[in-house]
Amino acid sequence: MQQSLVLKQALSWKMNQSLHQSIEILQLSGIELYDYVQKIAEENPLIEDIRPIDQQVLSQFHGETNAFENMNASKKNMYEQLKENVYMLSIPEDTLKQAVFFGIDSLNENGYLDITLEDWAANCQLTIEETEQALSYLQALDPPGIGARNLQECIQLQLKEMDCDYPFLEDLFEHHLVLIAEEDVSALAEKYAITEDEASKLITNMKLCHPNPGKLLEQEETEYIIPEAAVFKEHGEWQLSFFNWSSPTIQIRDDILQMDMPKEGADFLKEKKKEVEMLEQAIQYRGKTLEQVLRIIVNKQLSFFEEGLTALKPLTLQDIADTLDLHVSTISRTISHKYLQTDFGILRVKYLLQRETRKGEGIARVVVKQYVHQIIADEDPGHPLSDEKIRMKLEELYQVYVARRTVMKYREELGILSSSKRKRRTNGSND
Repeated sequence: MQQSLVLKQALSWKMNQSLHQSIEILQLSGIELYDYVQKIAEENPLIEDIRPIDQQVLSQFHGETNAFENMNASKKNMYEQLKENVYMLSIPEDTLKQAVFFGIDSLNENGYLDITLEDWAANCQLTIEETEQALSYLQALDPPGIGARNLQECIQLQLKEMDCDYPFLEDLFEHHLVLIAEEDVSALAEKYAITEDEASKLITNMKLCHPNPGKLLEQEETEYIIPEAAVFKEHGEWQLSFFNWSSPTIQIRDDILQMDMPKEGADFLKEKKKEVEMLEQAIQYRGKTLEQVLRIIVNKQLSFFEEGLTALKPLTLQDIADTLDLHVSTISRTISHKYLQTDFGILRVKYLLQRETRKGEGIARVVVKQYVHQIIADEDPGHPLSDEKIRMKLEELYQVYVARRTVMKYREELGILSSSKRKRRTNGSND
């Protein structure tokens, strides 16, 4: 053995302070960005003023001209937030809605269900089937994983939201979780007969899962929905216009920089000026990336803005990432907590991203769900349609071709009972 010096060139990726700040700022909403810059301004004597927003325009969305920094004063706990979100679900019966409220009250602080289905059913005077339906509504609330009964179900619910819900997950959790821990892509792909790309995606997504989803709602501030941009039609063309609070302007005190002072003071101000320059670059990067992403989404979904829900097209984070040659996580951060002002009201940007029914069909799942809901709404209550007949109706009325089991899946996700139970309930009400 012999010691020797060897020169070696190697490329490595390190997250410097500027990059870390850009990533952090990218996922902030307009209000959060203002708060973030305001905190920096409190410690930086060079920042004289921040001009983020026109209070008159703000009042159109908030209803009053409160001080910008006081808009997020009140806080709500996990249970209050979840109960408010229940009203956004299409729950057909009040008894089921009350059962969902009971389920929310039965969650522990981590967001896990702390009661058995049998006890839940007994307390709400429901059948086990009805209680399972209430559970499906509870688990449909954000964040994904809420209402899980164990860690495995919690992770599976989150993976399902990421379109990564494989049938072998139960076996993976019970017997081969070490493959995830060791990031053994090849072994995972071979074990479950999937591609290495799919195995790599599964490992990445599992790392993104939160083991305690209830903590994500802990002491969360009241969210005032203020859009980043507006989509409107002008002179026959659809336009995307950004509001001024999307990229706050920082005013610097030049008089301090021109003052004569000892070297220590000059070095301190030099460092603070560099801090402001990095901050401005991060804000510009956020604004540029947000504009690029929103323009792609709006252009892809122009038919939606013209015709409404049934015209939504399939669009995923990966589609946008491929178009812009960016990582999918960058796109995810960009649209996080972002809203658009549209003719249909203020919409979450994420709503405009919809998964396809099946690859190559070119129709969004939410559209097929809407068709299924409409077909059942128009059926004869005395002779409800079976899943097979709904499938046939989809072909006849909308030229949508899906399997019967797909119809059943969408019907259950909509919280609609099977035809036999709908008929039984109708007959019971007639009696």
